[in-house]
Amino acid sequence: MSDKIPEGNRSARERLAQQREREKGREKRRRTLIVASAVVGVLALAAVVGLIAANAGKDDGGDTASGPAVAPSGAIGEDALTVPVGAADAPSTLTIWEDFRCPVCAQFETAFKDTITELADDGQVKVEYHLATIIDGNLGGTGSLRAANAAACAQDAGKFAAYHDVLFANQPPEPDDAYGKNSRLIELAGEVEGLDTPGFRSCVKDGEHDSWVKKSDTAFREGGFQGTPTVLLNGESVFPSKGDEQISPENLKKWVAAANKGKKPGTATPSTPADGSSAPADPSSAPAS
Repeated sequence: MSDKIPEGNRSARERLAQQREREKGREKRRRTLIVASAVVGVLALAAVVGLIAANAGKDDGGDTASGPAVAPSGAIGEDALTVPVGAADAPSTLTIWEDFRCPVCAQFETAFKDTITELADDGQVKVEYHLATIIDGNLGGTGSLRAANAAACAQDAGKFAAYHDVLFANQPPEPDDAYGKNSRLIELAGEVEGLDTPGFRSCVKDGEHDSWVKKSDTAFREGGFQGTPTVLLNGESVFPSKGDEQISPENLKKWVAAANKGKKPGTATPSTPADGSSAPADPSSAPAS
C-alpha cells in the first residue's frame, strides 16, 4: 500500500491546520489585549487613588498651611510676618531671614549669635526675624514648615529666642527631615524652661501657624532674596559682605556703631501682639540670631 497521502486529503488537512493556527493567533491576541487592558486599568486606578490620597491629605490636615494665616503673639510689620526681639526703639534694625533646616543659617548662628545678643541687649539693634521654608521646597519634607510653626508657637509663649537657639543647635543634617516630626520639636521644647506645656504641644500638633509660615515664605520668595540666611542692617545686605568688607563679629559691631553714631540706645521691649492684646513677657528675649 502506498504511504502517500492523496492530494485532496492533504490539501484539506493543510487548510484545517492553517485555520487552527489562525484561531490560535486570534486567541493569543485576544488574551494579550485583555491583559493589556487590565494593566492600563490598574495604572489608571493607581493614578486616581494617588490623586484622591493627595487631595485627602489636604482636606484632613495633611496640608495645614491652607487655612487663614494666624500670626503668633507679638508679630509685627506688614501682614504681621515679623517676629521682633530686642528694644523696639533701638536706633538700628537687623533683619534676618532664616530656614531652620538651612545649614548655612546654623553656621551663621554659631558665628554671630553672641554678637547679635550683645547688640540687642545693649539696645543697639532690634532684631526682626522672618521664617522661610526653602529647604522643604528643594529637598522635600516638611521640617522647615514644622519647625517654623513650632518657633511661632514658642513666640506665643514668649520664648521664641530661646527655642530658636535650641532648634539651630540641634539642627539635623540637611537631607534629614527630622524636624518634620512634631514629636522631635516637642522633645526639644524640653530644653527651654517652661515651654513644654499642653498649649505649646497643641499649637505644634495642630499646625496653628502653618499658614502664617507659608505666607512668610511667599514674602521671602517675592522679595527677590537669593537664599538663607539673608541679613540686612537697616535694609542693606551685610551677609556675606557689606561693600568690600566681609561680615565678621567685629565688622558687624563696627557697622552698627557707625549707623548709630549720635543716637541713643533703645530701651523699649516689644510688647504689642498682632491681635492687640498684651504679649507675654519673654525672660529669654535676648536674640539668638
